[in-house]
Amino acid sequence: MSIHAGQFRELRLERLGRTFGGVAALRDVSLSIAQGEFIALLGPSGCGKSTTLNILAGLLAATSGSIFLDERRIDSLRPEQRGFGMVFQNYALFPHMSVAKNIGFGLAMRGIARDEIARRVGETVALVHLQGQEHKLPGQLSGGQQQRVAIARAIIIEPPLVLMDEPLSNLDAKLRLEMRAEIKRIHQTLGATTIYVTHDQEEALSLADRIVVLKDGVVRQVGAPDALYARPDHLDVAAFMGFRNVISGTVSRQDGDLAGLTVAGGKQVSGQARGRLAMSQKAVMAVRPEDMTPSPDGPIRAKIISSEFRGREFVGFAMSEEGAALAFVSDHPLTNGARIQLAADPMRAVVFPEVS
Repeated sequence: MSIHAGQFRELRLERLGRTFGGVAALRDVSLSIAQGEFIALLGPSGCGKSTTLNILAGLLAATSGSIFLDERRIDSLRPEQRGFGMVFQNYALFPHMSVAKNIGFGLAMRGIARDEIARRVGETVALVHLQGQEHKLPGQLSGGQQQRVAIARAIIIEPPLVLMDEPLSNLDAKLRLEMRAEIKRIHQTLGATTIYVTHDQEEALSLADRIVVLKDGVVRQVGAPDALYARPDHLDVAAFMGFRNVISGTVSRQDGDLAGLTVAGGKQVSGQARGRLAMSQKAVMAVRPEDMTPSPDGPIRAKIISSEFRGREFVGFAMSEEGAALAFVSDHPLTNGARIQLAADPMRAVVFPEVS
């Protein structure tokens, strides 16, 4: 018996696990997703995000755990019984079929009448802005147009869930931005529950209602984009959310949420405390390049290695006195080999206990 398209209240993943040859690719992943949410699974290669998506799609069996759609357990159902829409990284279009036939394929397989297929294909073609392309073959389309066909094919069946596996990774930078906006527009128009796999934090931040950060098959943090951007719970989450600079020190003061560290040369830096900190404890401050700038009395001393002009600003790359690689921004040209002092905005830096 298949799942019918339509409304549901909640999709639940309960302690999902998957091993390959004795190696755990996914461990105890639990997540509750409300109808209409856009969820991004974010993390580096091998973190388990595509494994999670494939288990949801029914393309891969879980070693442990359960999946529920409301009160119905669905992890034992075959992919076609689940009826989810899937958008693959490589589009997976039928090269010998026209755009219209590719889009309508799922309806044809369900035995829908030709007139109804034609009507729904027309509506979906308009939704993804492919009017005039209906009779072309996939090979006659641009990469962005092929991705629109793949999205149209996934959503035309009105699935309870749309799964997207790094759908923009094969596109150039300009097309990625355009398609990102299109995916957002389509989601807002349809309100379809969507789970989107990406390793690109900008994609996750711009598209998702909530982001699930994974590392080594484990969920590290779940939250709204603005919360994860400003308040990562772990150093590895911070690194994935753009906090590239990591400076070691010793906790020397704490004033509410603000923690101070003594770093190389006895200088003081400050940031928002994340996790439990104690006086004299070793800790690290993480900060984004755009929140670190040259300052005459900056506490971080470094040597400029190289720099790049980025149009509105210069991005500098330096090595601190303690050997940490740093990236920062400057309004002025930078000289390779020059000594520099850097300061970080304490309201945009975060401090974590040092992981041994």
